[in-house]
Amino acid sequence: MFRKAAALVLIPSATALLAGALLPFQAASNAALGKALGHPLWGALTSLMVSAVVVVIALLALRVAAPDISRALQGSWWLWIGGVVGALYVVSAAAITPQLGASGFLLLVVAGQIVASLLVDHFGLMGLAGKPITFARLAGVVLIFGGVLLVQGVATSTAEPGTARVGQ
Repeated sequence: MFRKAAALVLIPSATALLAGALLPFQAASNAALGKALGHPLWGALTSLMVSAVVVVIALLALRVAAPDISRALQGSWWLWIGGVVGALYVVSAAAITPQLGASGFLLLVVAGQIVASLLVDHFGLMGLAGKPITFARLAGVVLIFGGVLLVQGVATSTAEPGTARVGQ
């Protein structure tokens, strides 16, 4: 029984950890692609088109049944913002990662996620039960931003892409 319970927690957790570990590579890839294509928007569009092709192949390979669009059309307006948010993320990664680096960009992405999630929880948005903002939760946000500053290295110079950083 313990093994099954552990697997039910460990497998999704490991999958989420892997997905998170892949994000720096996605951000750096999108940035390089945008540079190679002449603009971050071209890099983002190309990345999103590749994503769409991969999803279509997965749908076909797994023989997933066609969706019931009418149910989604009857849902709340916010059911449809995922694509917009995804596109904004990919464009941001392509445009901003060259300036902040993968760690700086993703640390700020995570910090933004935490702040937004606190507000979503506090106000019970998007069908979630309300969970008030507390001093402890705010302290956690402050610690995250402190971590961003430490990892990003406030007031330190950045090396050119492809060059080694010595002494950091």
